Amino acid sequence: MLNQSHALDRMFHALADPSRRRVVEQLTRGSASVSELAKPLRMSLPSVLQHLQILEESGLIRSEKVGRVRTCRIEPKALARAEHWITRQRDVWEQRLDRLGAYLAAEEEKDKGNR
Repeated sequence: MLNQSHALDRMFHALADPSRRRVVEQLTRGSASVSELAKPLRMSLPSVLQHLQILEESGLIRSEKVGRVRTCRIEPKALARAEHWITRQRDVWEQRLDRLGAYLAAEEEKDKGNR
């Protein structure tokens, strides 16, 4: 569980940056070269490469170099792990809110009965 927690920490850290989220969004439409990913970003190529490294270390993307071109692609399994964690958290909170709603409804009924 600790390894999974560390992996999620790295993933959410990677997604915390708007530029990296933009890269991930772009890659959900298909593989792209580093230069294609850098075009819409207003930063130097070395900065883009640092962002890509963080995304790759988090497991969100994979890259390969063929000749002089490095191509990146999304890693869907990594996104699925994040989605699974978010879904579990949402389920927990929905259950808590359901119990709170039931408790408040019962209290309201008690108050009506005491009048």
